[in-house]
Amino acid sequence: MSIGILGRKLGMTRIYNSDGTAVPCTVLAAGPCPITQIKNQDKDGYAALQIGFDTVEERKLSRAERGHLAKADKGLYRHLRELRVDDVSDYELGQDLTVELFFPGEKVKVTGTSKGKGFQGVMKRWNFAGAPDSHGHEKVHRSGGSIGYRTRPGKIFKNKKMAGHMGNRTVTMMHLEVVDVRPEDNVIVIRGAVPGPRNGIVMVRKLK
Repeated sequence: MSIGILGRKLGMTRIYNSDGTAVPCTVLAAGPCPITQIKNQDKDGYAALQIGFDTVEERKLSRAERGHLAKADKGLYRHLRELRVDDVSDYELGQDLTVELFFPGEKVKVTGTSKGKGFQGVMKRWNFAGAPDSHGHEKVHRSGGSIGYRTRPGKIFKNKKMAGHMGNRTVTMMHLEVVDVRPEDNVIVIRGAVPGPRNGIVMVRKLK
C-alpha cells in the first residue's frame, strides 16, 4: 500500500475545459484524517499507519474503541483504516493527513465498495445474450443455457459464469487523474467515476 486518506463520495459533476469539452468528474470530501496508531516492524511485524475518518458520538463506540482513540487525542472516529508504508519515522501520532497530499494532474488509485445489486441473472451479471424470443423457445429467454458436460467430468467447473450475487465488493480503480484539490473545503475532484454509491466511503492513495 501507499500513503493516502479516507473520504466520502459526494457525487458526480462535470468540469469544462478551455476548449469547451465536458469532463465527467467525481467529487470527494476527503480528510482530514488523523493518524490514530503507528505500527512498526519491531513491535508489530510490519510498518503501517492507522488513520481515522468521520467523527462519531462517544456513545456509539465501545470502551475499548474509545480507549484506543484516546491515545492520539484527536477525537473519536467511525472509520479506521490501515495504510502500509515503508517508513513510519516521517509521521507522528495525531498528525493530520489532508487532501494537500495530492496535486492536480497526479494519478491516484481509489478503493471503494461497489453498489450491491442483489441476486441477478446471467444477462445482467455477465452480459449474456439470452435465448431467442421465438421458434419454440418458451420461458427460457433470459436463462444461461447449458452449464456443463455429461459423465466426464461429471461436475461444473469452478468460476462458471452463472446467476448469483452481484456487486457489493471491494473495487480499486487505478490511474485516476486528480482534476482539482481544494484544501479549504477538504475536497478533491477525480476525473471519471469511482466505485460505490453517493455517500460511500472511499480511500484515495498515491500510486507508487
